[in-house]
Amino acid sequence: MQPSTMRRPDTVLVANRGEIAVRVIRTLRRLGIHSVAVHSDADTHARHVTEADTAIRIGPRNAAESYLSVERILDAAQRSGAQAIHPGYGFLSENAAFARACAASGIAFIGPSPEAIDAMGDKIRAKQTVRDAGVPLVPGRSDPGMSDADVREAALEAGLPVLLKPSAGGGGKGMRAVADHSALDEQITSARREARAAFGDDTLLVERYVTRPRHIEVQILADTHGNVVHLGERECSLQRRHQKIIEEAPSALLDGDTRRRIGAAAVEAARSVGYVGAGTVEFIVSAEKPEEFFFMEMNTRLQVEHPVTELVTSVGGQRGIDLVEWQVRVASGEVLPFTQDDLALDGHAVEARVYAEDPARNFLPTGGTLLAVHEPSGPGVRVDSGVTAGTEVGSDYDPMLAKVIGRGTDRPEALRRLDAALADTAILGIGSNIAFLRALLGHPEVREGTLDTGLVERDLESLVAANRTPPDEIYIAAALQRLLASEPDGPVVDPWDVPGGWRMGKPAWSVWRFAASGEEREVRIRGRAADADVSVCSPPREATQGESEPAGTAPPPSRASVHADGDLLTVTVDGRTRRYRYAHADGITWLAVDGQAWALTEHRLLADRADSAAGSGGVVTSPMPGTVLVADVEPGQQVRVGQTLFVVEAMKMEHTITASVDGTVTEVHATKGQSVGLDQTLAVLSEE
Repeated sequence: MQPSTMRRPDTVLVANRGEIAVRVIRTLRRLGIHSVAVHSDADTHARHVTEADTAIRIGPRNAAESYLSVERILDAAQRSGAQAIHPGYGFLSENAAFARACAASGIAFIGPSPEAIDAMGDKIRAKQTVRDAGVPLVPGRSDPGMSDADVREAALEAGLPVLLKPSAGGGGKGMRAVADHSALDEQITSARREARAAFGDDTLLVERYVTRPRHIEVQILADTHGNVVHLGERECSLQRRHQKIIEEAPSALLDGDTRRRIGAAAVEAARSVGYVGAGTVEFIVSAEKPEEFFFMEMNTRLQVEHPVTELVTSVGGQRGIDLVEWQVRVASGEVLPFTQDDLALDGHAVEARVYAEDPARNFLPTGGTLLAVHEPSGPGVRVDSGVTAGTEVGSDYDPMLAKVIGRGTDRPEALRRLDAALADTAILGIGSNIAFLRALLGHPEVREGTLDTGLVERDLESLVAANRTPPDEIYIAAALQRLLASEPDGPVVDPWDVPGGWRMGKPAWSVWRFAASGEEREVRIRGRAADADVSVCSPPREATQGESEPAGTAPPPSRASVHADGDLLTVTVDGRTRRYRYAHADGITWLAVDGQAWALTEHRLLADRADSAAGSGGVVTSPMPGTVLVADVEPGQQVRVGQTLFVVEAMKMEHTITASVDGTVTEVHATKGQSVGLDQTLAVLSEE
């Protein structure tokens, strides 16, 4: 379409899911545009489906047959009468064939042209294009079609350490950092395999690994009339597995001159491909030489971290800009009404990504049903979320659940507001990274702004240590909640209805035993939930109901009470009151406070599991829910410690499972292509 024939659409189909679909739908509603959601079978009751004006099923839970199916999405657009499609990010957002198919169907693609997507989607071609535009590049080689031998030679020429990167995509998929030449061949093979699985293309490029690198990107916006502006930079250096987890705008590293130069370079990179719409030009900057920056890639779509730019961008002296709105307006042929001189940065914003993952297990994804979700609010706080209580989180899609953003007049205030917002965030029913995010925000280097992309890996042990073992007060809260749940409503008519029974003299003790993080505690309660004696015994011991006094290692009892209101549990122990978010299901009590969350399993369930697993020997289990890519094992096979047995993939991330003992494979319970759950048994080894 030419700009003169475009008009703002009446109906837009959002070809995505999760928080970005919800976020796009919110802007469409404000603009008075009818929104259409699409969903797989896994997302029938998802939040984006319930918030859209219309929802259309497009296939099974497999992404390849639903959210990645060009034919099914275009069919849904035709059926709904949508004149335009917003792709969000991920899935088909940077797929030039999809953009061309939209045009062929007479449907506007809210994004850049297919030619721009092609030019920047291929990292090798992109580097050649921006080099010609005068944008600086990091040393390395990006020749098309390099063989394994060529990649090895290029790595040695650039000088180790180097980064092996897939040409066809980003997000950390297929990326490998190599510092030892002896590991180079193995890492090339692994990078190619993961890139092929994620993008259908195993072409690799090589870049020198910059010392103490910082990841800084620039938001650009361009219309169909040749106007291109940048909206400042974002610092995205806090990463795990080469994927961002905390982002902020502006960067604490850059001075005014560097900010001006890097912004101008981003604009030139966009102009070099005739870019239209919202996009991001990513640079790598050495913390030791912040005046130098090198082009990495351009993302031809909206970024996950776009909210921090929206919250600090001032247009003509008025703070705030909606990038999704401008994507729609630009796609409708409208002219940007502001120039670079009209744009400025006002304040500071920091975003944290809430993931369903376990930082203590190297960020492996978790899964399950969300039993309760509490999201924060207040001055300077924004939440972009795609989940509600009842949401099923599986291994089919990316594990990001929500984004929490804090804004302030300066960086310290933004960090404080984000930290307080995360402390008020609760995700119950699955493991999440909220406590880890708070620990990361409190890291001295983060507070001082001296962070770099290697910080998380260097200090991971200390960052995950604080949330491993729940304090005694958590066990007390869990026991009081179970006591409260077991008490009859209203006044007691029959004393035998009260837990612990009735006896002459003092009431009997009720005993609750829980386990969490590999440890057990026994909690003894005497009285009712509104007024009770409570004592924690550690280590746990065998006990019987009806004892008149706690014995053994239990300390003197404390006075306690508990009250519940919805998912809020108010617990007072010896005059100190704390409020928890809680949920209970399948014998597990979930408690969250100050951003930390614990799952406490009642003892009887632990005993059942222990009996069923007795004598299992060297059990090999899956560390995450996912699909078995490699099953290099069979009954009777002799294995050695460290030998690869399985490779499990979830959300385009591979995890290699090795033998922990020398021995013989006695049982195999998983085959290539099979879906497996968290901690599901894959094989059993008989130790030598």
